[in-house]
Amino acid sequence: MLLGAGLALGLSASLSGWAEESADANADSGDETIKVGVLHSLSGTMAISETTLKDTMLMLIEQQNEEGGLLGKQLEAVVVDPASDWPLFAEKARQLLEQDKVAAVFGCWTSVSRKSVLPVFEELDGLLFYPVQYEGEESSENVFYTGAAPNQQAIPAVDYLKDELGVERWVLAGTDYVYPRTTNKILEAYLKQNGVAEEDIMINYTPFSHSDWQSIVAEIKKFGSEGKKTAVVSTINGDANVPFYKELANQDISSEDIPVIAFSVGEEELSGIDTAPLVGHLAAWNYFMSVPTDANDEFIETWHAFIGNPDRVTNDPMEAHKIGFDLWVKAVEKAGTTDPMKVEEAIVGLTTDNLSGGTAEMLPNHHITKPVLIGEIQDDGQFAIVYQTEAVPGDAWSDYLEGSKDLVGDWTDPIQCGNYNTKTEECLGSEEAAE
Repeated sequence: MLLGAGLALGLSASLSGWAEESADANADSGDETIKVGVLHSLSGTMAISETTLKDTMLMLIEQQNEEGGLLGKQLEAVVVDPASDWPLFAEKARQLLEQDKVAAVFGCWTSVSRKSVLPVFEELDGLLFYPVQYEGEESSENVFYTGAAPNQQAIPAVDYLKDELGVERWVLAGTDYVYPRTTNKILEAYLKQNGVAEEDIMINYTPFSHSDWQSIVAEIKKFGSEGKKTAVVSTINGDANVPFYKELANQDISSEDIPVIAFSVGEEELSGIDTAPLVGHLAAWNYFMSVPTDANDEFIETWHAFIGNPDRVTNDPMEAHKIGFDLWVKAVEKAGTTDPMKVEEAIVGLTTDNLSGGTAEMLPNHHITKPVLIGEIQDDGQFAIVYQTEAVPGDAWSDYLEGSKDLVGDWTDPIQCGNYNTKTEECLGSEEAAE
């Protein structure tokens, strides 16, 4: 019986090794090109933000091909349109992985779209590079979070308002979905831990594409008229931002009266609209087009040449896609294969230059290091940078929430867990992750 078991184990190991080699061969030599998935809304409410990210990926892929491709092959973009429809994101993700056989996917904007596709990537062992700021409270082996975690955007933004502008009352205004609600839960906890009374915090949510802001802005105006410096921390997403800022101006609320600091308004959202109502208001990102670095100047020049329009802007999620793409290319070269799990192992610890100066490093929790920048909106739709930090490591789990403060994500040996409890030394995820 022991001999039989040994033979069975040996045969199983041999077959397993053969299957793995066969999978590598299929991934790297079965096709004439290496396919790269692009999963961004080209229609619907989020097209205002996501279409540019599709174009960014096409530019990066074209650049890589001009430099000789990857592993001796040209890259091929496979573009799909999930149309700002969250269930459709999951369908399109499955199509990219199962039918199109892409090596990696770059995409999503809203957290609800990322949450929609996450089970698909985990089931099919695909890789998603997610380029937008998000609420944290997540670390997946299959996702690389190249946008900001809350400690790289939301918390520093509140600190700036509190310490530099003397803000004492807080309006947390967001679109009604997971990113604003979780971010505001973290911010509310953070503010209260810093001595802010509950009556000095106002929280409001509106649907996607909300357009009737008159009564809400009136409430904000009243809330800010009680003798304490008040600010709006905005997690309003998509095209609802345009009527929101217009209504602030209609009710004579200036940036000096009640400043707004936004986490989802960048150069792309400001282009093509009247920026007069927004001048002086703020945004917190990790990159602005106005950053004065040689690398940024070169990126802007390349973008203008690719898109054929010298008036097109660049923005933070574009830089996040560039960072993610650069790190993926380096990981594939290091691993010598596009096999997702080997790339996932190879990518941790790799670095690439960011456009704001300094270096982005992929951390064991699949987040990256990023500087934090605060910008003041100008009448030309650009940002004057008023504050910048050194590179901040992305934290997947908030230090200010009871269920999260003891957790870390670490996808390297020996932990290999996205939600490892440092006190109990246990993985709170699946049995597979715990092993």
